[in-house]
Amino acid sequence: MSVAANNSEQNSTPKADCSLCPHRNDTLKAGRCIPGDTCARVMSGRQIERFFRENPALADEYAGDDFWERRAIAARYLSQKRLLEMIDDPDEVVRRVLAWRLPVNELPGFMNDEDREVRVTVADRLPIDKLIAMANDEDYLVRNTVAKRLPAGRLFSMICDQDSEVRRMVARRLPQASLALMQFDSEENVRRVIVERMNEQQAVSMLRDSDWQIRMRAVLKVPLEAVKPMLNDEDEEVRRAARERIECAGGVALEHKTDD
Repeated sequence: MSVAANNSEQNSTPKADCSLCPHRNDTLKAGRCIPGDTCARVMSGRQIERFFRENPALADEYAGDDFWERRAIAARYLSQKRLLEMIDDPDEVVRRVLAWRLPVNELPGFMNDEDREVRVTVADRLPIDKLIAMANDEDYLVRNTVAKRLPAGRLFSMICDQDSEVRRMVARRLPQASLALMQFDSEENVRRVIVERMNEQQAVSMLRDSDWQIRMRAVLKVPLEAVKPMLNDEDEEVRRAARERIECAGGVALEHKTDD
């Protein structure tokens, strides 16, 4: 780096006035803070993070700071007692840290937080017995987190979720015996998950699916006796898959009319 560029970078680095800093006689003298690099008083997230990483015991002093970023960074190092005092913090970034660090018994108070990232974190940490209450959250990311964690036997209430990504997660985890409940889902991506998880008998019902890729997947796993009608499927790829499966099963002579 040239001297000019280095000087320019130094000039653009924010620095606080150490003469007004309450830490000038302790951390500054001890070398635990460095002007322009490791500082709690400057408006720089990087410098503030370095300061609390070096001086975590001082984080409690900043729990009520006016600057939201300083409070949010300090919250990563706060004692549990001070964290509890910040539950009603007005800034969502601070509350996201709280949702990640608070004891799980304090999380229900954040289940209806206005910030979805806070609620996602809560859904990821809540005890399972309280998690079902978030299955109807307005945000699909929250519901998707719920679908990832709920016991498979308690997912039935989510098979009709309005978002296809949530339903795909449900389809991946639903008990196999219940997969038929989702075989008519409106989204092909959901039904593809379903047909992949079905056993050979269950997959027979997917031979009538409107999506050719799903029918082809079904052809590859259903009992052999269910394959022959698919030689006349409207889609060429499905017919080819049916023919190859029958031939591989024993070279059965194919007596049918095709367009191939």
